[in-house]
Amino acid sequence: MALKPEISANYGEMRPNHFHMGLDIRTAQKQNQPVSAAAEGYIARVKIEPSGFGRCIYINHPNGLTTLYAHLNDFFPELEDYIKKQQYLLKNWRIDLEIPANLFPVTKGQFIAFSGNTGASQGPHVHFEIRNTATDKVLNPLLFGFTIEDTVAPNILKLAVYDRRISTYEQSPRIYSLKKVNGEYISSPPLLSVNTDKVSFAITAVDRVTGSSNPNGIFEAVLFDNEEAVVGFQVDNISYAETRDVNAHIDHKFRSSGGSFLQHVSKLPGYNESIYKMIKSDGVISLEKDSIHQIRIDVRDPNGNTSVLRFNIRSGVEMSSDPSPMFDEKEFRPGFVNVFETDALSFFLPENCLYDSIRFRYAELNSKSANPVHQVHTAIVPIHGYFTVRIKGNIPPAVKDKTVMLRYSGSRKDFKETVYNNGWYAASFREFGNFQLLVDTIPPVILPVKFKEGMNASKLSRLAFNIADNSEELKNFTATLDGNWIRFSNDKGRTFVYVFDEMCPPGEHELILSVEDCVGNRTEKKYHFTR
Repeated sequence: MALKPEISANYGEMRPNHFHMGLDIRTAQKQNQPVSAAAEGYIARVKIEPSGFGRCIYINHPNGLTTLYAHLNDFFPELEDYIKKQQYLLKNWRIDLEIPANLFPVTKGQFIAFSGNTGASQGPHVHFEIRNTATDKVLNPLLFGFTIEDTVAPNILKLAVYDRRISTYEQSPRIYSLKKVNGEYISSPPLLSVNTDKVSFAITAVDRVTGSSNPNGIFEAVLFDNEEAVVGFQVDNISYAETRDVNAHIDHKFRSSGGSFLQHVSKLPGYNESIYKMIKSDGVISLEKDSIHQIRIDVRDPNGNTSVLRFNIRSGVEMSSDPSPMFDEKEFRPGFVNVFETDALSFFLPENCLYDSIRFRYAELNSKSANPVHQVHTAIVPIHGYFTVRIKGNIPPAVKDKTVMLRYSGSRKDFKETVYNNGWYAASFREFGNFQLLVDTIPPVILPVKFKEGMNASKLSRLAFNIADNSEELKNFTATLDGNWIRFSNDKGRTFVYVFDEMCPPGEHELILSVEDCVGNRTEKKYHFTR
């Protein structure tokens, strides 16, 4: 990597269901640029997967930190050869290997790999992280003296106000535009009047570095009420176990409905592991009738560049004796086990699943169908952990082991293998939506790419196959050449590719591909070719 790297995404940016956990470093929109070790240490782990990090290296350092380099292409030759041997030994392209400390020591600036676009990458770049080796907490790299010039303060674009007598999921916030006057942001109008005595706030804000128009995530925001600090958040260290909590940091409902990222400057009641720092309270402000509160929100980047938003707010109602109106019997609350049961469907949410209360809604659609659709609330309300859905099914015994559960919302579909017990079929998910039992007896389809039975492949450098399946969920892919396992890669979960290696010498060969979906439907294809 260059000594003065340019970034296209920073630590803490908000992504679907996760915070961005490192820096995305530009590689001039090219692949196969040399990537170097950030400091002295040893290669401790290598991970290869079709999505996520793609091809990834972890380096442990003597100071108790670990650096991570992701979306790589080939590693340096000695490491590449070692990993290939391990893949053939394990008969698996997808690996997560712990590597002995004395095997691959590295020095600062040593070449370790070529940059790429592997895994869940949408363009050539290097994803870089710094972690606490002992805790695996991911730390903000911009707090470690990265040589990235930044004299630009964040931009604050929108202000949102919530009535906190009710759930944030049961309302649409009032959105106010902002303007900059004398170097500070103010609301329009500057005095906000609300019909509630409890409020909280959210902002849309972005940060930029010097010389770049790319909008990045903000590092810190602090809320002041009448010049007294109340609460703030700081994106400085997050574990991967906590990264899904981005759904509690933003107004997930607003975002899912096509809106911008609104970042709460308050902690939702079900958000336990938190980027928030409670100074006086969780950020819910109590307003006395007709009194005016002077509110200030400071937004800062890691270099200390700060923007300030000021506005005043007042309430026209008396303080409520009960600020949270009672829901009906279908209220689901955070911090509790929430249970729902009918004759056709049941599930329970463990106590850590909800961030705020909801009025739970359920409907059975096409109830006269053999496989009705169960509408379980709405996916615009986020769920933190997994929960098990059980559906009563009248599936013929001959195909009950081929039953999958489909969850869909909009264009997104998830298929899961089910577990059968006494007429009920169960599968685990972590999103609400529409659920339906389906019987899947259709095996996957193997589609060769520019290859056919009996061909002379001497001019080819690789073999490639696309796999199609109606459930989109594959359990297993295996390829053998002349009876021996060979290494097919599967980057981004699309095409399975075998690059010719020493396992395929000149001559005649027999290739057997075997593919199995999540309920055991299996396809096997046999090909012969000459090389």
